Amino acid sequence: MSALNSLTLTAIPSEDEALRVPIREFLTQKMKDVPACVRARSWSGCDMNFSRELGRRGWLGLTLPKEYGGGGRSPFARYVLVEELLNWGAPVGSHWVADRQSAPLILKYGTEAQKQFYIPPICRGESFFCIGMSEPNAGSDLANVRTRATKTEQGWLLNGQKIWTTNAHNCHYMIALVRTSGTADDRHRGLSQIIVDLNLPGVTVRPIRDQSGDVHFCEVFFENVQLASDALIGAEGRGWEQVTAELAFERSGPERLYSSIVLFDEWLAFIRSEPGNTPESVRLAGRILAQIAPLRALCIAVTGKLAQGGSPVVEAALVKDLGTAVEQLIPAAIANDLYCRDTQAVPFELLLTLNYVTQVAPCFSLRGGARDILRGMIARGLGLR
Repeated sequence: MSALNSLTLTAIPSEDEALRVPIREFLTQKMKDVPACVRARSWSGCDMNFSRELGRRGWLGLTLPKEYGGGGRSPFARYVLVEELLNWGAPVGSHWVADRQSAPLILKYGTEAQKQFYIPPICRGESFFCIGMSEPNAGSDLANVRTRATKTEQGWLLNGQKIWTTNAHNCHYMIALVRTSGTADDRHRGLSQIIVDLNLPGVTVRPIRDQSGDVHFCEVFFENVQLASDALIGAEGRGWEQVTAELAFERSGPERLYSSIVLFDEWLAFIRSEPGNTPESVRLAGRILAQIAPLRALCIAVTGKLAQGGSPVVEAALVKDLGTAVEQLIPAAIANDLYCRDTQAVPFELLLTLNYVTQVAPCFSLRGGARDILRGMIARGLGLR
């Protein structure tokens, strides 16, 4: 249990908490006319101009070194920024992956030339990345990937397929987990990470429309894609170790708590009004807040561990698993509350927002790692398997 015992209650430092004021002032103006059913899309919503505006304000790459265009600040500063962006329902999907995990991965494992080339435009909101992990025949077993990069005189020849690649059709690059040696039976051995320019010949991106009408999921095909030798990031054959560290960034942030928060806020505004206020709705609000508050504290504690240079893989899996449960509880519980009423008394915008979040909520427990896989990781961290 040593991994979980290492977490302690953590306060956001005052200099980072102070960042909340200018961010709120900016978002108050930027989001004031955006309806809730649009804001509910938040980190799946793409707005390249919005991302570039964040870059101009110095709010992308907050934790990255200043010599690469970053802010040189602690992970707490980025936590404050992300928490505000999600609570306001800002469209962050364009820069999301690049800022959250691609740039930190390149900073940790990349060559100096890779850092100089890729990180500054990420910080400016001009370069967007997607994640090349899942494959159609691998299920939830990431170690079962079959996409292969073969060493050639020109560099690497890439063949294979990725799926559920969020916003790939709006991105410039993918960091892909591929096999550079061995077979899928070798499990973690022979895996490497490569950077793929999605504009190269042989790359095909096909968006997948989900039941809500969104097209942020994609499948990506690689057919004899020729990559340069410097496409490899980190050490050949060390891809599993690298991708595990990368997933700690993906799973531990406030986005694992706030996917349903715009809906929750809209519903709170309704139950504070005279027609919406009932004893049952007040108890439900307390039940949900009683789950969000300790999870937020856990998320901040994981941020503290990242600030100390740690790689909280198990703790991040715990945040993601528990956070997902709350995110899925919110639309289900609110639906039970609203549909026990005369729906003509419920604001139409609230019903539209509920409809959207209800449709996308099933994916919350899939993206970033399926629930059963995460619970296996947590069990190992607790010494139970």
